[in-house]
Amino acid sequence: MRWTHLLIFFLFACFAPLAAQPPVNLAPDTLAFQGASPQQESPALSFEARGDIFMARKMYREAIEVYSKVAPMTSIVLNKTGIAYHQLANLDTAKKFYERSIKLNPKYAEAVNNLGTIHYAKKSYRRAISSYKKALELSPDSASMLSNLGTAYFARKDYQQAMVCYEKALSIDPEVFEHRGTTGVLLQERSVEERAKFHYYLAKTYAKAGRNDLALLYIRKSLEEGFKDRSKYLEDVEFAELRKVPEFETLMKLEPRVL
Repeated sequence: MRWTHLLIFFLFACFAPLAAQPPVNLAPDTLAFQGASPQQESPALSFEARGDIFMARKMYREAIEVYSKVAPMTSIVLNKTGIAYHQLANLDTAKKFYERSIKLNPKYAEAVNNLGTIHYAKKSYRRAISSYKKALELSPDSASMLSNLGTAYFARKDYQQAMVCYEKALSIDPEVFEHRGTTGVLLQERSVEERAKFHYYLAKTYAKAGRNDLALLYIRKSLEEGFKDRSKYLEDVEFAELRKVPEFETLMKLEPRVL
């Protein structure tokens, strides 16, 4: 019996301190490592952020609905709403939102530019040029706005002035004509009626800048779209260096099927 009492006393002495210790609080990193996760609530997205997600997914009606819930309304959200209507080809409503955006912030260059794209779409090229120039007064280093101004001049068949704008735009952003983004707050006009001639002038702009790869690409595009005056490629001074490239000679010999 005496030995039994001693054994019980020994076991109690060993394990009682452990039982008295408080439970260990594991840090979140440890919980994550073990496969558990701390209870954390993700912050709710703002209406503007949710609208931006819909815009990125090209769900323009849903974006418009969500943007309308932003309070207080801002010139940026009004401009984004205008872009959503623009993408739905509702030009008159888009125009109203651009104008509301400009009224709220007269120095918001992106909305002024986008208003210009409405005039351009309606073939009011003189008014488009005026809007683009106003936008550039507010944001003089915008390659996209310069590109838009050049395209408006091109639509009026003022090709030399268009070239001046394209060259300046390219000097600011070497990839300005290659951007394919569909989201943001600024629209870059890409629709032209004389696509073959437009691509000839882009080829000329790239050749003058020494961008032979893109110059060759747009030469090919112009020929595929039916550019008739092939002699320009053989005579224009901008293509002098390019004429030494074997790929150029190959292009000049080809008779591409007109698309």
